[in-house]
Amino acid sequence: MIHLRDMKIGEYADFIAYFIPDYAEEISANYDEDIGAARARAEREVKADLPLGVDTPGQVLLCMVRDGDETDAPVGYLWCKPEAAGKTVFISEFYVLPGHRGKGYAKSALVALEDMFARTGHREARLRVAANNEKAQRLYLAAGYRATGINMRKSFGG
Repeated sequence: MIHLRDMKIGEYADFIAYFIPDYAEEISANYDEDIGAARARAEREVKADLPLGVDTPGQVLLCMVRDGDETDAPVGYLWCKPEAAGKTVFISEFYVLPGHRGKGYAKSALVALEDMFARTGHREARLRVAANNEKAQRLYLAAGYRATGINMRKSFGG
C-alpha cells in the first residue's frame, strides 16, 4: 500500500514548511511558550538536528508514497535516526498529509519502516509522542508500540 523512499532535496522545503509550524504548535501547547518563541525554538532545533537537510549524516528523511503511484508524490514524511552501531531506530517525525489521512497509510508506513530497518539489523523503533496528540497515541498502540514512560513538567517562578 505504501513504500518509503529517500526524500529528494527539492522536497525538503515542503517538509520544513509544514514541520516548523506544526512543531511550534506542539512546543507552544506543551511548554507554555508563545507561538513566536516556539517557532524560533523549532527553527533552532531543526537547524541543529538537520544542518545539511536531506544530506545530514546519521539522519534519514523519507517520503511515504502510494504503491503504484507513477507521480511518486509524497503522501507523508518520516524522519528517523537509526543507531549506527545499535539496534534502535528513533522516529523523530511521522506525518501523513491531511488529504491522505484515514486511508491506512500511516499503519502501512510503519510496517514499511520496520521492514526497511530490520534488513539492516535494527530490532526496535522508539519515538516520543506529545501528550495532547491522542490520535497518534492510538495509532502507535494499534501498531504494537507500548508506552515506556511519561514525560512530565511543571512551570514555576516567573
